[in-house]
Amino acid sequence: MNYVRDILKTKDGRIQTISPKATVYEALEKMSEKEIGALVVMENKKVVGIFSERDYARKIILQGKTSKKTLVKEVMSSHLFSVTPDTTVEDAMVLMTGKHIRHLPVFEKSKFVGIISIGDVLKLIISNKDFLINQLSDYIAGKYY
Repeated sequence: MNYVRDILKTKDGRIQTISPKATVYEALEKMSEKEIGALVVMENKKVVGIFSERDYARKIILQGKTSKKTLVKEVMSSHLFSVTPDTTVEDAMVLMTGKHIRHLPVFEKSKFVGIISIGDVLKLIISNKDFLINQLSDYIAGKYY
């Protein structure tokens, strides 16, 4: 069984954050530069929300706002669901699909320790399936180690 901590181990440990007082344009620049789909919004060392590409599409583009004049705090997702490092990957995936969210902050004893995406979850699940397929193929072919 895999846990959220297994996903966090595969990440570089640098969590990309932004201030709620930054403009959406600044957030988009940072996301583009880092090639990521979301930023953790932090104020006074506390997680106050997540800003994602989905927030941009739904709350800026579709509402006719401009990214250079809108602050992150006006459009970020502030009602957050979260997991712990001990949450199973399967439970994280159920939460994400059930709540239609793509990013989950990870907290350990109330301390923010990272963020995972649905892509991270799927990558781990596919990796496990590939390993199992290879093991079964080797077994069928008579390769034993």
